[in-house]
Amino acid sequence: MNIQGPFEKEALRILRDIPGVDIDVETALPNGGRPDFVIRAGDVTYVVEVKAQRATNAAAARQVVEYTRQLPGAIPVLLVAQTTTEEARKILEEHGVAVIDGLGNMSVELPGLFLRAEGRRDAQRAPHAQDQPPAKLTGKAGIAAQALLREPQRKWQVRDLAEAAGISMGLAHRVMARLEREQLVEVEGAGPKRTRRVENPTALLDLWAEEMRDRGVKELRAFRLARDPRAQAKTLSRALADAKIEHAVTGPAGAVRLAPFVTAIPITDIWVADTVALNNVAEAARADAVQEGHNIVLRQATGNAPLAFRKKLDDVWTANPFRLFFDLRHDPRRGREQADRLREEVIGF
Repeated sequence: MNIQGPFEKEALRILRDIPGVDIDVETALPNGGRPDFVIRAGDVTYVVEVKAQRATNAAAARQVVEYTRQLPGAIPVLLVAQTTTEEARKILEEHGVAVIDGLGNMSVELPGLFLRAEGRRDAQRAPHAQDQPPAKLTGKAGIAAQALLREPQRKWQVRDLAEAAGISMGLAHRVMARLEREQLVEVEGAGPKRTRRVENPTALLDLWAEEMRDRGVKELRAFRLARDPRAQAKTLSRALADAKIEHAVTGPAGAVRLAPFVTAIPITDIWVADTVALNNVAEAARADAVQEGHNIVLRQATGNAPLAFRKKLDDVWTANPFRLFFDLRHDPRRGREQADRLREEVIGF
C-alpha cells in the first residue's frame, strides 16, 4: 500500500515503521494549498482525510468518529497513531474509520481495498512512565466517572464530585484533570468557583468502560429451584435484603428492570458486599453452591465498586445503568449485543 501526502513528523515516523506501507511525502503547493492524502493499492486509489494522534484510547476514538460525521460528503478517514487500544480499534472499525498504528495494527476497509494486520501488543501493556494519566477511571476514580455520567449536564466543582462519589478531594481533582486532558469536560471560571461540565458523555462512557477493572473478584455459583427464571431476581433480592446483605442484581436479570427487550435470563448475576462470605450469602438466599448446572452467580469485588449508585427497582436492588452496561459487555451470553441495546434505549449516549 502506498500513501502520499503532507505528513507531520510523528505520522510520518509511525507509517515508515509499518511493514508493507510505502510513503511519498508531498509539501505545500506553490499557491499555498496542501495536496491531498492519497492511498494506492494496486489499481485502487482513494483520497482520504488523515488524522494523526500520539495515543488513541476509546475516548479519542469516539471523538474521531464524531469528527468524521462533520466532514462534507463521504470522505474516508484514516487515523494514524503511535498506539491504539483494542476498544479504540473496535469503535473505529464499527464506524468505518481506517486505522494504522505504530504497534503494527492495521484496519483499512474501503470498496475494493481491504487491509488488516494484528500488531505486536496492545497499547495498554507498555505505556511510558511520562504517558501515565493522572487517574485511570477504575476503582474509586471509576465511581467518580459514573457520578459524572449520571448528571452530564451538571456544572461540577471538585468538592461536588468528591461528595457524590464518596472520594477524597485529591482524587476528585485528579479525575477532573484527566478528563480535561482528554477534552471530555468543558471548563468555566477559575479558582474556587471553577466548574466543569461533561462535554462528551458518549466518549466518557467509552473511556470508563475501557479502563474499568474490578479488584479481587470472588465468585460462587449456586442453584435455587425457580419456576419462573424472570422472577428469580425478586425472590433473591428480598431474601438478601432480609438478611441485611448489601447487593445489586446485574446482567440480564438487572437490565430487564430497565429494558424489557432483554428477554433471556438463564442465570441471575448478583454483586454482593465484600464483608460477607459468599457461602453465607448463598445460605441467606436459600441456594445451594454447585460446580455445574447453576442458575445463580454471586460475585464480590474489593471496595464494593459494583454496588455504587444501586437503586431499588420493582422491589429488586439493581446495579446502576452504567454498571449494567459494563457487566453486560463482559457477559459471553450475547452480552455485547444486549449492552448496546441498553445503551441505546436507556442510557441514550
